[in-house]
Amino acid sequence: MERVFPDGAADERGVLTGFLDWQRATVRRKVDGLPSDLAERALLETSPRMTVAGVVSHLRQTEHDWFAGSFPSLADQPFERDEHGGWSTGGRAIGDLLNDYEAACAQSRRIVARLPLDTMQEFTPPQYTPVSLRWILTHLIEETARHLGHLDLLREQLDGTRGY
Repeated sequence: MERVFPDGAADERGVLTGFLDWQRATVRRKVDGLPSDLAERALLETSPRMTVAGVVSHLRQTEHDWFAGSFPSLADQPFERDEHGGWSTGGRAIGDLLNDYEAACAQSRRIVARLPLDTMQEFTPPQYTPVSLRWILTHLIEETARHLGHLDLLREQLDGTRGY
């Protein structure tokens, strides 16, 4: 996926989806070229699932939960929630995890394209208050950017690769 900075004159949808797509594309840039053995290496003793592979897996699940989970009638396949937030990779190779992440992002884009920004969730977990698609997009920008910071640190510690 190519990184394209959002147009400075874009409307609200263009700005929100543009910044989210920028963050999504940066995930692949941060991970490309990292061998699977390093992608699965935990660097934080207190957070053994905080690996490059774990972060990518979690981001895939986050996309799935917030878009397919919130609008199941528009999802490509039946929605399945992971009680662990996707942090477990099941030993899958980083390339496969990235491909799954990008497939989840593509599904999210298809869902978003079909809805006005003020559309409220079709499904909200019982412990939460319903939110709008606008809120979900903003949250996913925040969530993805937050975990890109983790990927920055992990990648630099694993093999010295730096850059945005």
